[in-house]
Amino acid sequence: MLTLCAAAGGYALDLIFGDPAWLPHPVVWMGRYIDRYERTARPRLPASPEGERLGGALLALSLPALTLGVSLGACRMARRVHWSAELALQTLWCAQSLAAKGLATESGRVYRALEADDLEAARKAVARIVGRDTERLDAEGVAKAAVETVAENFSDGVAAPMLCMFLGGAPAALLYKSINTMDSMVGYRSEKYLHFGAAAAKLDDAANYLPSRVAALFFIAAAALTGQDAKGAYRIWRRDARLHLSPNAGQTEAACAGALGVCLGGDAWYFGEKHEKASLGDERRGVVPEDILRANRMMYCAGALLFSVCAALRFALAGRKR
Repeated sequence: MLTLCAAAGGYALDLIFGDPAWLPHPVVWMGRYIDRYERTARPRLPASPEGERLGGALLALSLPALTLGVSLGACRMARRVHWSAELALQTLWCAQSLAAKGLATESGRVYRALEADDLEAARKAVARIVGRDTERLDAEGVAKAAVETVAENFSDGVAAPMLCMFLGGAPAALLYKSINTMDSMVGYRSEKYLHFGAAAAKLDDAANYLPSRVAALFFIAAAALTGQDAKGAYRIWRRDARLHLSPNAGQTEAACAGALGVCLGGDAWYFGEKHEKASLGDERRGVVPEDILRANRMMYCAGALLFSVCAALRFALAGRKR
């Protein structure tokens, strides 16, 4: 029952407060570990693809193991103080594992800048939530990038950590966040990270395989409940999700493209290099700033649906154990 209460409390805290900048965040410490590992251990690796892959594999093993060990240990210590102390700690970490409010807030800044016809401000705002180069983007490209980010990050910023925290509480959610953080920092197909980040990228692919598909189904359901094209979302998801270079990123992105009746994906620039990417969806119209708000409504609705199903299943499981 503690896991259910912590998950429910964490979900509510994220919806209300998001991630306050003043509050220490576990992902920040994960990022510092990755950065320090890369700066200290990587220069000592053999200067070969094999050596780079070995160093990257050690990173991919060490950070999740350290994250799980520290979080389980902290929860155990809190439990010795009082069950309410563990509940408070797990609730906080569950909230910090979710990113719905933060995603909506950041993409909302992009929307407001586009509505004010301030392209430079919109580029800067979208640069905070995407990994691609934004200097070349026009207004439609900025809106498109924001919509893609909302759709894709519903999977790894909301659905996947939510599934993990209902399965194993805050430690499981933080374990997932460590894997996802590694991928976001070193899991690129660039020359710098092609070999070093290979293990992190593959681990992230494995961790997100099932959650991304669950997320797509709930996104399609949310399309129906928010007045978008649910049939189109399902059709494009079935047709185009596999076209994405990532086995997982295209799942919710394709569903979102079908729901809105737009084309997402396509070529993008990363670190000054052009990367060819498949287009997802049928371009019945161009992407407009209002699509950011539509994507956010679907994201919030899909999250609420997924939370309701997970909470009901967890409650039923707790009842059977009594």
